[in-house]
Amino acid sequence: MDSRGLRARTRRWIGLGAVALFVPIIHPNAYHLDVLTSALLYALLALGLNLIVGLTGLLHLGYAAFFAIGAYTYGLLNIHLHCPFWIGLIPAAIVSGLFGAALGMPALRVRGDYLAIVTLGFGEIVRIVLTNLDQVTGGPNGLLGIDHPKFWLPGRGFFDFSVESAPYYYLVLVAVGITAWLCSRLSRSRIGRAWVAIREDELAASCSGIPVLDLKLLAQGCGGAIAGVAGAIFASKQGSITPDSFDFILSVMVLAMVVLGGMGSIRGAIVGALILGTLPEWLRGFDQYRMLIFGLAMMVIIRLRPQGIFGAFQASRRKPATAKEPHARAA
Repeated sequence: MDSRGLRARTRRWIGLGAVALFVPIIHPNAYHLDVLTSALLYALLALGLNLIVGLTGLLHLGYAAFFAIGAYTYGLLNIHLHCPFWIGLIPAAIVSGLFGAALGMPALRVRGDYLAIVTLGFGEIVRIVLTNLDQVTGGPNGLLGIDHPKFWLPGRGFFDFSVESAPYYYLVLVAVGITAWLCSRLSRSRIGRAWVAIREDELAASCSGIPVLDLKLLAQGCGGAIAGVAGAIFASKQGSITPDSFDFILSVMVLAMVVLGGMGSIRGAIVGALILGTLPEWLRGFDQYRMLIFGLAMMVIIRLRPQGIFGAFQASRRKPATAKEPHARAA
């Protein structure tokens, strides 16, 4: 992309960010803000999974486990050590990232469907362990009494987020913006290009001197760290967490968001999360047929855009160039 196109895209992102900042002012409905906050939290998870599935091409069906590890890490530190939220974000990201890399050591030696089965098992193991460790995690009842974030304002002292919707909306919006920027920079770096090379042809990438296993572990670690941050935000917002909040359905939903938006596309991951995160609420008036309409809508979108929303646009833009190649060679 040339500098003019990059500047135009940057201006579009800045414009969308400015509009998002004014949403609580234009439409200060607490329930709608809470729905948008949940959708943005999905977007944060989708950005992390996009590094693993979209860029590196590793099918992961247990991503909710990293989300749970981050949530429980912050919850335990806050309850037992009174760790504040802003400090608890760091160990939540580190622990989840380490678990991601630790999972990668034995799991990434298998490929395809076998890798999907291993990650699925990992997600279920984490949920079952959290359910059975009653003395540590609270068992099925989970952790209660997790502190909400507090923010110091000059002249007003500490502002407690409490159960208000707008502060959490801004918190998750800033987290998504920072994560999207970091993922964009990372995808354009040598590491990002190496991840894409592994996704396209792992054997060719290995023969080219790319350390395939190390970069796979790095992708797992980065994706796990992002999920850990999302987990800490989720735990602080809810005030309580239970193992049922991190089931297999959540992993499938986040994966569907990545696929819907377009594999490897950062804006696609965000848009896919916003669509699937808010669509059930748009269909709330059709209680009996909501899931049926939801499933049909997914089938139609995937049918019309098999490469995802933004993946299809990128492919259509490349078609004219490839069609002109024979004429150029003939000339």
